[in-house]
Amino acid sequence: MNPADVPGLDKEIHHPTRLTVAAFLSGCTEAEFGAVRDYCGVTDSVMSKTVAALEKAGYVSVRKGYLGKRPRTWVALTLNGRQALAAHLTALETLAQASRRAGAGEAAAPGRAEHEEN
Repeated sequence: MNPADVPGLDKEIHHPTRLTVAAFLSGCTEAEFGAVRDYCGVTDSVMSKTVAALEKAGYVSVRKGYLGKRPRTWVALTLNGRQALAAHLTALETLAQASRRAGAGEAAAPGRAEHEEN
């Protein structure tokens, strides 16, 4: 099975940092940019580019404001983003299940058992 052929895999979310951001945001209404950045363990620049890509896809919304006199940026997963994340995770599970089944079939193939006995 070619992973590119799995329906539901979303190229906008598939990158590990984007997936981590979407997953983190799925657990809250919104989060401060710095909190998400710190959780992901990336730089401001990487986080900015990641958020911009997800925003362009319509998966996150960005709100800017102030906390006291300090400028802050908050990020939230949109409804489209939540749906895309759910579909992507379902597709990953489908891929994993198909791969496990294929691997189990391969293990039972003729000639395979002799390697396992040694």
